[in-house]
Amino acid sequence: MSASAATQLGTLLGQLRRLPSHLWATEARLRGADLRGAVVFLGRPILSVAPGSEMIFEGENNVFSSPRANPLGNAQPCVLRTLAPGARLVLGQRVGLSGTVLCALRAITVGEGTIFGSGAMVFDNDFHKPAGEFGWTDAADPADARPVQIGRGCFIGARAIVLKGVTIG
Repeated sequence: MSASAATQLGTLLGQLRRLPSHLWATEARLRGADLRGAVVFLGRPILSVAPGSEMIFEGENNVFSSPRANPLGNAQPCVLRTLAPGARLVLGQRVGLSGTVLCALRAITVGEGTIFGSGAMVFDNDFHKPAGEFGWTDAADPADARPVQIGRGCFIGARAIVLKGVTIG
């Protein structure tokens, strides 16, 4: 096979991998996400929108969950969750995610043009509370959550963890 034929075949396969994107976009809408523009889903993400919360994609977003969608490979799909009524998860225009985890109990806001390296995670809460001397509860408390704000044009590197109350950019 010539280099030209291999390039054409690779281009065709890349386009075929994007076909299920429409299915994942439909699933996101059915789960309660607000897609305000085009969103490309490569691979199926894990999405959950708590009743009374908001998950907003401003448009031109890339949500890459497939292992082949990132040169480093994605060890897991993207996970986007709002965890309680009143929570907000907002992705500005042209935000790109690769195997990224975003879990909002109160608020996570990501500015336009920001990208996340493979496996990055952002949490606005601790998921657990201490109970007694050596115990933990499984219930996250919205009163303990702190909003996370990530500005425009930021790069959150592979496997970075951004914790509650942080502002970047």
